[in-house]
Amino acid sequence: MELSLSTSSASPAVLRRQASPLLHKQQVLGVSFASALKPGGGALRFPSRRPLPRPITCSASPSTAEPASVEVKKKQLDRRDNVRNIAIVAHVDHGKTTLVDSMLRQAKVFRDNQVMQERIMDSNDLERERGITILSKNTSITYKNTKVNIIDTPGHSDFGGEVERVLNMVDGVLLVVDSVEGPMPQTRFVLKKALEFGHAVVVVVNKIDRPSARPEFVVNSTFELFIELNATDEQCDFQAIYASGIKGKAGLSPDDLAEDLGPLFEAIIRCVPGPNIEKDGALQMLATNIEYDEHKGRIAIGRLHAGVLRKGMDVRVCTSEDSCRFARVSELFVYEKFYRVPTDSVEAGDICAVCGIDNIQIGETIADKVHGKPLPTIKVEEPTVKMSFSVNTSPFSGREGKYVTSRNLRDRLNRELERNLAMKVEDGETADTFIVSGRGTLHITILIENMRREGYEFMVGPPKVINKRVNDKLLEPYEIATVEVPEAHMGPVVELLGKRRGQMFDMQGVGSEGTTFLRYKIPTRGLLGLRNAILTASRGTAILNTVFDSYGPWAGDISTRDLGSLVAFEDGTSTSYALASAQERGQMFVGSGVDVYKGQIVGIHQRPGDLGLNICKKKAATNIRSNKDVTVILDTPLTYSLDDCIEYIEEDELVEVTPSSIRMCKNQKMAKKGRQ
Repeated sequence: MELSLSTSSASPAVLRRQASPLLHKQQVLGVSFASALKPGGGALRFPSRRPLPRPITCSASPSTAEPASVEVKKKQLDRRDNVRNIAIVAHVDHGKTTLVDSMLRQAKVFRDNQVMQERIMDSNDLERERGITILSKNTSITYKNTKVNIIDTPGHSDFGGEVERVLNMVDGVLLVVDSVEGPMPQTRFVLKKALEFGHAVVVVVNKIDRPSARPEFVVNSTFELFIELNATDEQCDFQAIYASGIKGKAGLSPDDLAEDLGPLFEAIIRCVPGPNIEKDGALQMLATNIEYDEHKGRIAIGRLHAGVLRKGMDVRVCTSEDSCRFARVSELFVYEKFYRVPTDSVEAGDICAVCGIDNIQIGETIADKVHGKPLPTIKVEEPTVKMSFSVNTSPFSGREGKYVTSRNLRDRLNRELERNLAMKVEDGETADTFIVSGRGTLHITILIENMRREGYEFMVGPPKVINKRVNDKLLEPYEIATVEVPEAHMGPVVELLGKRRGQMFDMQGVGSEGTTFLRYKIPTRGLLGLRNAILTASRGTAILNTVFDSYGPWAGDISTRDLGSLVAFEDGTSTSYALASAQERGQMFVGSGVDVYKGQIVGIHQRPGDLGLNICKKKAATNIRSNKDVTVILDTPLTYSLDDCIEYIEEDELVEVTPSSIRMCKNQKMAKKGRQ
């Protein structure tokens, strides 16, 4: 079969944009569109049956022509060919950390008889419990005498600040995309940031062994995403690798996978350029991450941009041209395999860890003592949600926590700011209240959970969005929400999102699994408390993903909760006798024999408005003998996690957080204001 295309006047890049569906259909089958076109016109031949293996070509290959301005700039820099710095970025649950596991195993980082746990990069207890990546982490492998520094990044949009920060350290990214879902909201966010930095992108279509995999659609959708994000022609000419991270296989065609990840390693070496370095220049290293060790103190992690860093070297630490101080490097580490290894010197282009510099902050530059100049500081996007943290004022305060005062709370929040660039802390209305702002509810909830495990006891208020006022117009943050829901439950979900002021702009079905993808633009206010409501509406089958989009006009009032709360109106211990009658009023949070206090929320009322209950009432004792004791049957109380409690509470309610318990209560300060 032959198809004639005249190419005398159009460049391959223009043709690629005009015929993207045709192009990517052929790329999936193993044919490079640009290489198939003959100068001066000719025929484009399609493969008859079996896909032909094609050489790996990509935007970062040496043949790619670069703008003249870039060429002039790079004349002063050397390219280091024995190092590659890459970040693995993707939407949540698209298989980044599992893919890193396979890469580490096949690079012989561990012994053959060494027993290793799954998702080894998720070393934090909270990460392993929730099954998500929260903090970005470094490791390295060696492939054909080339050291590959790998940074595993979070997939949740709430932790986008981690991704923005580490992109300063790398020269290319592996964009992992699920073979069924395709590009998702966070895929768009991380790709946008990578393209802004000008990084080379290798697209990995992961989970290719899923029964309903649709690699052709995924590659086409990813290409369209590149176009939407104004990628250059060179960046659009990305290399697609098809892989199964859990099986440790990869290939250039979805139907012809190799027995290992060799094609993926080859693509990294070929498509991701080595770092541009100024080998003989003055020392420059940007601190991109901070870790803490009890013996070594603060450890600054970053990429060396110029010069050579040596152990025991005197350096200048700069925030800006005017703000500099002097320090000495006591210890120096590089990443080899899965561990930090001490070294005496590090050359430009490599990622290293530096000890001995007190109070170093993320974004500061470690520079030459005499000629050093600071690098541009790291910028991340502004937070969109805020919550109030305050000292625990409930009758049970001090029973379970180790750190309970406002000074303890202030010190801990300030320590978090040193590492968490996307978070902000401000003083509240009173001396014992602090306003913590973050990228989303999950971002702040992870901080609350970590503080709770460290022995802190405090109270948090409901999440609120951060509005802006521009030209006397009130603007609020909007997010893109993607909902995957079975067709049978689509009606209630669409109705729920409509009530939350969501506007649908895309709907598509997904193959044999019978699910539908809905895409909405919705105010961030409408997402507060939505996750549980959408699970209830879909009987636990819906999957909700969101990512920040932009600020837009105020959408109007949004009702987030229809039912009121059941509130205890006296201190005491709950009894079965009282709970038997109380459970007729709604669903209870507490069982029998639990200590409660006045103002504590003990259940969900079945009607709008709050209702005070006495759940500590005991059966009256009389001298009349009862012939038969009545057996009391109590419903199983609802068990709410920290995330559920924060979603549940409204303006006049608080969550009491202690190392052992999570309780909800009415805000007594607001109750007093209401009475006045």
